Amino acid sequence: MSPLRRLLLTLSLAFISAPAPPSAAANPPTVYEALESYGFPPGLVPKGATGYELDPATGKFSAHLNSSCSFTIDGYDLKYRDTITGTISTDKIKDLTGIQVKVLLFWVNIIEVTKDGDQLELSVGIASADFPADNFYESPQCGCGFNCVNDIPLAEV
Repeated sequence: MSPLRRLLLTLSLAFISAPAPPSAAANPPTVYEALESYGFPPGLVPKGATGYELDPATGKFSAHLNSSCSFTIDGYDLKYRDTITGTISTDKIKDLTGIQVKVLLFWVNIIEVTKDGDQLELSVGIASADFPADNFYESPQCGCGFNCVNDIPLAEV
């Protein structure tokens, strides 16, 4: 066998037996999956998040929506900015910015979320409220919360 033919055969065998490169299917987790990895239900962030950054060493994160949005859930008016930031650790999000709830006539920032068993405690600083974590396993839709028909607010149907 000629040296050229031997070289081609060797290269062909090496190419055939080489491991496949990592596939593009190994995508990073979504913001919803990242929340779950810290013990939180995915419904803390509305549907349609476009991405996020997370420093695993410090827990500092920012999550991004297409635009700011608002909706009502169980009588609570909520507003989300297009960027939500904070510091996340297992069962605790602190230094939270970008989420507000209307209390009486005023919009106040939700600054901390703590998970304690089956409950989530949402804190606005001077006050907090507990909710069943089950209420947050589905993500609300911007504009209509959970009162949507095919992702269209009921008021538009």
